[in-house]
Amino acid sequence: MTARRRGARARALGVGMLFAGAALRGVLAGPWAGGLRRTNFRGRTVTLAAGPALAVGAAVGAAAGAPSRPAGAAALVAGLSCGAVGLYDDVVGARPEQKTAKGFAGHLAALRQGRVTSGVVKIAGVGAAGLAAAALLAADPTVRSHPGRRRAGRPAGMVDLLLGAGVVAGTANLVNLLDLRPGRALKSGVLLGAPLLPGPTGGLAAGPVGAAAALLPADLDERVMLGDSGANALGALLGVALAARTGPVGRAGALAVIAALTAASEKVSFTQVIQNTPGLRELDALGRRHS
Repeated sequence: MTARRRGARARALGVGMLFAGAALRGVLAGPWAGGLRRTNFRGRTVTLAAGPALAVGAAVGAAAGAPSRPAGAAALVAGLSCGAVGLYDDVVGARPEQKTAKGFAGHLAALRQGRVTSGVVKIAGVGAAGLAAAALLAADPTVRSHPGRRRAGRPAGMVDLLLGAGVVAGTANLVNLLDLRPGRALKSGVLLGAPLLPGPTGGLAAGPVGAAAALLPADLDERVMLGDSGANALGALLGVALAARTGPVGRAGALAVIAALTAASEKVSFTQVIQNTPGLRELDALGRRHS
């Protein structure tokens, strides 16, 4: 069994890396490449092509290493759906009339005023993807779960289902909040994914870790950027891997941490915290073009 798990993780890592690289080349060669050009924080012209490339590579890699078909389906639903709505926000959200709404609170305020922003579409899409992924995991008897989650064939409870959805959607948003400097979100994805690699569900984390590692050099060199598409997909898939290996208590604890960090981001700049913290500052700058 251990050898099979190692094989699944290795397969997921390889598939994630290969598909991410191939998808990036495909997006760059497509007729839509021009519409994905953006100016980064340093004024350099980069492309958002890494976003859909990451979503495809990470989702396919996670599905390849999943312990079962339902778990693989959960990875595909979460990764591809969050990547798609994130890409919609990247493209439509760049329009002048969409830029007035900033942050989660700003998009909700716009909705109360009767305006449906691209951010609201993304929030709804990520939430729906998280719920669908959690439902697929709940229906999978092979995924490690809390002993009390299923007895006598009963399905998972609604609270457990909502906790799983919250972990998937919350992690998607959290990784997106970190995508403010070259390589930061991808490094965070690798660091968050590494502890999830052991165990029967480790293949779910190996796919996004492999895809992130494949795209990291280009991101650090400021040739590409993830945007909402890649960051949301990466976080959602790590959320699936985390939800797959935890029961209600573990999911509740993870969601509490995610919620606290998300709330803190409304008041505190993560970039300033990183810059002012020895160790984090050096890790954040490691390998960057202008470190």
